[in-house]
Formats: sequence, structure tokens, C-alpha cells
Amino acid sequence: MKKSLIALAVLATSGAAMAQSSVTLYGVADLWVGKVKGSSVQMVDGGVAQSRIGFKGTEDLGGGLTASFNFEQGLNLENGATDPRTFGRQANLGVSGAFGSVKLGRSTTALDDVFGAFNSGFDSALSANAVWQNIDYTDRADSQLYYATPEFAGFSAAASTQLNGDRAAGAGRESSFHVKYANGPIGAAVGYEDDAAGQKGTLVAASYDLGMAKLLGSVYTTKPDAGARTNSYQIGADVPLTSALTLSVGYANSKVKGAETDSAFGVAAAYGLSKRTIVYAGFRAEKRKSALADADVFAVGVNHSF
Repeated sequence: MKKSLIALAVLATSGAAMAQSSVTLYGVADLWVGKVKGSSVQMVDGGVAQSRIGFKGTEDLGGGLTASFNFEQGLNLENGATDPRTFGRQANLGVSGAFGSVKLGRSTTALDDVFGAFNSGFDSALSANAVWQNIDYTDRADSQLYYATPEFAGFSAAASTQLNGDRAAGAGRESSFHVKYANGPIGAAVGYEDDAAGQKGTLVAASYDLGMAKLLGSVYTTKPDAGARTNSYQIGADVPLTSALTLSVGYANSKVKGAETDSAFGVAAAYGLSKRTIVYAGFRAEKRKSALADADVFAVGVNHSF
């Protein structure tokens, strides 16, 4: 009889825990067809976002605390291949509450969380800032401690870093932070990164929604441990033509101190077929004076999220 009562108590507790927990399967399927200058027409994964599949879940711990996890793997729709790492995009565990949220494991960096938010061209393969000579910042880091504050009057902040004991001997540490503001028509962010190679980068970005158009702009400056400073900027606008159709235009410029300037102009349009599926098209025209060749691109693609 006692064993039966214990079993019933365990089942009741388990049921309560399951009722307060959730696990979600999600993903993105994104593929575009286009032509890059100097090459034949091709099919490429990830025009707006890399295709992926992921699992995320939360559990209510009580007292205002929530536990969470996120496992995410990149996919290539061209051939069905997956990233070399099983969960190379995200693999982390976290706890959140009134204090904010903490994540442990592999995740995006604090700089990455704001890097493309103010980018014209929907932050896609058609974006003008693809011409930036210092766009290769660190977007994800292993063994990372990530903290994000709650929002206060539109302001929030986050910081991420790697612990010393988790780095290989002699390897640098990836650390970054951001502060952002979102209130009404105004959006702004400042981000900073000190990467494992010793390069330091600072991003300043802002947007203003006029209703008829949303103005966008950002400046990104990097200084390697040894070498010249690179200054890059982009300006643009997202113009809603209808409730489903948005046109985005942008111009970007990038220059290494003492070297030649690269620039690009981009135009992209996105049409929402539904809340989860959009089609997009556009072009980017480049004028590179540095050692790199122009990579003008014309593309049409589909993005579906679930």
C-alpha cells in the first residue's frame, strides 16, 4: 500500500513538472538562386538566414525562475548536409528570472545579437555591407558565459565571455558586450568585441521609423592586435510599399587605413506570402578598389520558418 502511494506521488509530481515545461521544435528553410559576377547561375543556402533545425525548451522552476535549453544545427538545403558539429549553432543551458538571464555553453556572442539588426537589405546576402572588409567578426563562441539584463525603460544590455580554464593553451579569449535601446520609433545599439586573435571592434548603430520608411545606419571600426584600423559604415531604409511588400535600399563603404576604399549599393524586396513564408529578390552592385574583386550579385529566394 505504501509503495502504491509513493508511486502515485511520483506520477503526480512528474505530471505537474511536465505541465510547467515545454519543448519546441523549430527551424528555418532558406534557399536562393542567383548569379555572382564571374560565375554561372547557382543555388545557395541562406539568403536571409542560414537554414537550420533546433530544439528549445523551458521549465518553470517557481519563484520567478525559469530553466531553458537550446540545441541548434545548421543545414544546407543545396545537398542536405549538416554542419560538421551536431549542434554547431547553439548548444546551451540557461536560467532566467527578475535578475535577467544567464546562458552557459555554445551560443551567439553579445555583439552578434545586435550586429545585423540595423542592416539594410534585411541583413541578407543582398545587403550592401557584404562589402565591409572587417565583417568577419566572431558570431558564436564555445564554453561561453552569457548574461543579459532585464529591460529598463527601453534599455537593455548583455555581455559574453569565455572562462580562462576552457581555452586552449596560448589561445585568446572571446569577449563582447552590447547596450541597446528600443522605444517607439527609435532604436539604437552600441556593441564591442575583443576576439581571440586580439582584434577589437566597436559597432554603433541606430534606426528611426518614420512610418513611411524606417531609416537605418551603422558604423563598425576594428583594430587588429597588429595592423591598420578598418572603418566601415552603411546607411539604408526599409520602405513598406504594402502590408506584405517591403523595399530595402542601402549603401555601404569600407576602408583600411592607408589603403583603397570598397563600396556597394544594394536593393532588396521581400513579399510575405504568409506569417512564416516570404519570397525575396534584389541585387548588390560593388565597386571594390582594394585587392578583392567585385562580387555583384542578383538573387531570388524563399525563406520559410516553422
